[in-house]
Parts: sequence; structure tokens; C-alpha cells
Amino acid sequence: MTDKMNGTKPPKMEERLYQNRYMVDEGRPHVRIEHQRGGDSPELRALVNICPAGCYRLNEEGRVEVAPDGCMECGTCRIVCQATGELEWSYPRGGYGILFKFG
Repeated sequence: MTDKMNGTKPPKMEERLYQNRYMVDEGRPHVRIEHQRGGDSPELRALVNICPAGCYRLNEEGRVEVAPDGCMECGTCRIVCQATGELEWSYPRGGYGILFKFG
């Protein structure tokens, strides 16, 4: 696919996402995991593979942890874990969070 005006190819999605910036709100993450005693639910574990920003990973103990820096605020995790109650999710305070370069 090329741009009809000048014949150039548009940037790849990875290149577009790289242009985004994230303003970290130190000490006030907008996503938190409420770990259950019995272990992580399959829904929470699925976020390791589902999150488009790669914010979820397994720690040394095999539990899911979240690093909200770089979160695209798409709400995928919020929807997937809605019934489990393991995730506390809210939009970041004004002035913090994702800053999209391309709208």
C-alpha cells in the first residue's frame, strides 16, 4: 500500500507506536492487580499474551504482574478480567498516561 499523493509507503504500525509517549504518574498506577490467594485466574494469565502494549508478564514465582508504564489504555485487560475482580483499572489523572503522536 502506498500514499497516493507522493507514492511513499506509510510507516509500519510498530514505527507509529514507537512515536507515542507515556507520562508516568509516579506512585499512582492506573492499573493494579488484586492477587487472589488461590492463584491467578486463567483470564489474568491470558493478559500476558493478549495485552497489545505488553504490560503484563509472569514474575519469578509464576504470578502475573503489571507494569502500566507504556499502557495504551485500550481497556482490553479491563474487559477480560471484569468478572474475576482481580484487576483495578481507571483512566490516569489528567496530564498523565499515553500521548498519541498520530491521534
